[in-house]
Amino acid sequence: MGGVVQMHFTTVDYVIFALLLVASTGIGLFHAFSGGRQRTTQEFLMADRSMSCLPVSLSLLATFQSAVAILGAPSEVYTFGTQYWFLGCSYFLGLLIPAHVFIPVFYRLRLSSAYEYLELRFNKTVRICGTVTFIFQMVIYMGVVLYAPALALNAVTGIDLWGAVLAMGLVCTLYTALGGLKAVIWTDVFQTVVMFAGQLAVIVVGANQAGGIAEVWRKATNGSRIAGLDLNPDPLERHTFWTLGVGGVFLMLALYGVNQAQVQRYLSSRTEKEAIMSCYIVFPCQQIVLCLGCMMGLVMFARYGEDSPLDKGFVKSNDQMVLYFVMDVFKDLPGLAGLFVACLFSGALSTISSAFNSLATVTMEDLIKPHFPNMTEAKATLLSKGLALVYGLVCLAMAYVASIMGSVLQAAFSIFGMIGGPLLGVFCLGLFFPWANSTGALVGLVAGLAMAFWIGIGSFLLRMSEANAMGALNTTNLPLFDNMTTAVMTTLVSATTAKLRPTGVEALYSLSYMWYSAHNSTVVVVVGLLVSLLTGPMKEKDLMPGTVFPVMGTLLFFLPERYREKLCCVTPLPNPHKAKETKTLPYQRAKKDGNKAAQCKEDTVTEDKETESDRAQTEQEDLEIRMALPSCQLTTHMVQETAL
Repeated sequence: MGGVVQMHFTTVDYVIFALLLVASTGIGLFHAFSGGRQRTTQEFLMADRSMSCLPVSLSLLATFQSAVAILGAPSEVYTFGTQYWFLGCSYFLGLLIPAHVFIPVFYRLRLSSAYEYLELRFNKTVRICGTVTFIFQMVIYMGVVLYAPALALNAVTGIDLWGAVLAMGLVCTLYTALGGLKAVIWTDVFQTVVMFAGQLAVIVVGANQAGGIAEVWRKATNGSRIAGLDLNPDPLERHTFWTLGVGGVFLMLALYGVNQAQVQRYLSSRTEKEAIMSCYIVFPCQQIVLCLGCMMGLVMFARYGEDSPLDKGFVKSNDQMVLYFVMDVFKDLPGLAGLFVACLFSGALSTISSAFNSLATVTMEDLIKPHFPNMTEAKATLLSKGLALVYGLVCLAMAYVASIMGSVLQAAFSIFGMIGGPLLGVFCLGLFFPWANSTGALVGLVAGLAMAFWIGIGSFLLRMSEANAMGALNTTNLPLFDNMTTAVMTTLVSATTAKLRPTGVEALYSLSYMWYSAHNSTVVVVVGLLVSLLTGPMKEKDLMPGTVFPVMGTLLFFLPERYREKLCCVTPLPNPHKAKETKTLPYQRAKKDGNKAAQCKEDTVTEDKETESDRAQTEQEDLEIRMALPSCQLTTHMVQETAL
């Protein structure tokens, strides 16, 4: 039976889909007209640094779980089996390292933009290069992430393509521009619940129709879809335990460690402890999401076996196959198909709203405020809202560009994945290597980006030529490289026939995409260190306090102190519990050095908004110090406090 088969939505499906849009808009409007009414940049961009760990963790999860992941993971498991499940092994280190390395450094410096760190550690040029790279990355990404699921939905259900794109884009722009980060986080929480409900409904109904979970598992085992532990160390193999479990750690670090969309959520937390807790809470949630995606793939296999709708010609690509399966399962259950589509677009909404907000933040903090330090708070807030609105319209424009890109659609996603690694590398260079200087960071970032684009584009062209030779290139597939959702692994048409092992440059182009982030960040670090050593390494006294994580000092504990001092491995990370001033002093000093006294006032206002518990703890510690010191030392202590 040939030809694409279209199924249709019922009225109930459309109502459920519309409810998602109305609820998301309602949350945005609520936060626009409640609380501080988004009158300050701190409230609009940073949610007043007042969020608790639960909504932050669910928002972190929602940003990670895009529509591409919802469509991609089941398709991957259906086609290749459960090897992809081992990606869950990378979540442990991929969240533990950000929780105990990146968050303490960023939070104690009281940053608004992750790229502010690059100026404190290196210089303004490195900061601007990091910011521009991030903006380029996100602008390309957000249009495609909106367009790709709408295209799949249109192909399977006949729902109007641009109607869906405009509805999503405009609703998302509206609640992001009006409600700020608080609205983005709370809509993410709502959308996460919808995503869980949609996927769970598909698994429960689909498994029931296939004869139960035991029958699903039996069919998957008989069909060789239950994969064992593959310990093949070959980095050219697409998915093995090492590529997923180790290479995946670097993908996770690029996402959860240094990506502005995620860092902004950590920094919106009430306390550093709550920011760290959000990482711990998101870990089991991610495992559940991974399990749901894999189970959907197994239920699909139990229903269709080797005789897939793609092979029959019912659909044109793997991503459409997931939607076809959902419509097929729910054909006699009105409303549930609408729930899954709401789940799918919740993934898209949560990802692009995070993109709008993070882009507005970095543009404001990194490109505008440094040049207009005396801008009033009211003007800055209005401009931030305007930026969120502009980026929303840019997203719609990029969705249109994506629609005319054809086979270049995959390359656009590849660009997103390629940029994550070099940005991770430049942050690691600053955090872990005290002797790295600004020249090294700049040259390292350029080298990392050049290497990333060389491998990424070469790999894309190689696959395209292979697919053309086989007549198997499918230009509507969702792309393979997507560092933000790590759902990158899913929908490329792959030649399963045995091939000779590539050599030379072809071997580099054949590197598993899961190693991209690790490879490119390593290039940045190695080149950065070499250039730093050649141009004169940083000295201890030139380092901004609190910008280096003392991992090298710990690893080189056996060296005499004079050698460790030469390697800048002596200064520890400031402890926020010792004294109140350690949280803001390095940051304020840096701001004054950059002639940004106006922003220091803002930080003072923010500090005045500390929770009562923090204030009480500080007063108690100060009282203990005063009681413990002799009178002569007490006088000195008080003089030092006054000076600070």
